Amino acid sequence: MTNSDDLDIFLVATPGLESPLAAEASEQGFAAVRIVPGGIACRGNWSEVWRANLQLRGANRVLARIGSFPAVHLAQLDKRARKFPWSDVLRPDVPVRVEATSRKSRIYHAGAARQRVENAIRETLGAPISPEAELRVMLRIEKDICTFSVDTSGEPLHKRGHKEAVAKAPMRETMAAMFLRECGFDGSEPVLDPMCGSGTFVIEAAEIALGLNPGRTRSFAFEQLATFDAAAWRDMRGTAGGRETQLMFHGSDRNAGAVEASRANAVRAGVAEVTRFQHRPVNDLKAPEGPAGLVIVNPPYGARIGDEKRLRSLYGSLGKVLMERFKGWRVGIVTSSQGLARSTRLPLLAPGPVVDHGGTKIRLYRTDALG
Repeated sequence: MTNSDDLDIFLVATPGLESPLAAEASEQGFAAVRIVPGGIACRGNWSEVWRANLQLRGANRVLARIGSFPAVHLAQLDKRARKFPWSDVLRPDVPVRVEATSRKSRIYHAGAARQRVENAIRETLGAPISPEAELRVMLRIEKDICTFSVDTSGEPLHKRGHKEAVAKAPMRETMAAMFLRECGFDGSEPVLDPMCGSGTFVIEAAEIALGLNPGRTRSFAFEQLATFDAAAWRDMRGTAGGRETQLMFHGSDRNAGAVEASRANAVRAGVAEVTRFQHRPVNDLKAPEGPAGLVIVNPPYGARIGDEKRLRSLYGSLGKVLMERFKGWRVGIVTSSQGLARSTRLPLLAPGPVVDHGGTKIRLYRTDALG
């Protein structure tokens, strides 16, 4: 069993956004941060697991590795799973769901391995096993080593807990936060999104500027673990009171429904005072008064053949408006097509890494401050 003061913590990243998540985790003071396949590994105690869920904007989930042992056949897995100290982490009154994967191992049948672990938990701890359970124990068998992790997040972390109204093809909050970071945004400049959808970029930027924790209004699976300390969690949750900002964060969209959704989401997130959403097309866009900042946009990319040709004029109009009216502002464009990005005729830097957005491969295209 891993010592509770020295857990391996695994932060699940969006493929392609591992680097900004590693930078965020390091900046937030997590220990031994390193990029590994699928995300970021770091170390800490259970309180650091809670903090990762509460504070990190770019992690999709936080997994805690709770122990491992070698096993080369199912009988051995069964015997060792029954000796595993489940009661150190799991509660007998909380239902559990077990998931298993196997790779390059003599135990190759993941389903049979899962059943052995389910039986061990049910018969030694007494916890009910249910495929619908919120609490998830994960078994990974790799090269004959069985490693157990618990998903401490529950619902994916992009579900901040305060966004109900969602536009078409929404940008996930975790992705939006990492794209903002990749554009150099740290909360000290205004942000404008001219195709704001349900307001994700604008609301994330406002939260960052106000110092609000992304997980402040939701619950987590770790609250159902034996390691949970409700009083310590209350203290942790209450420490970040946020800060003030004189900045304003702007969104606009040609779709009136999207603007209404954005306003409603901003109210729920507690950032309505520092956000402004307007119903207007790209051609009517003007730079707001005050300092220059960042324009960040996730325009439509078009999934069908022929869409790109139709969209080129939209990207062209966007680029023209930005060049003419946003001197001194930097631009970030998230799109699936280099051709569309180039249609803006903006002075683009080298594109960022390929990022998986629900099966669509997208990239961030950036500029320096426009001259």
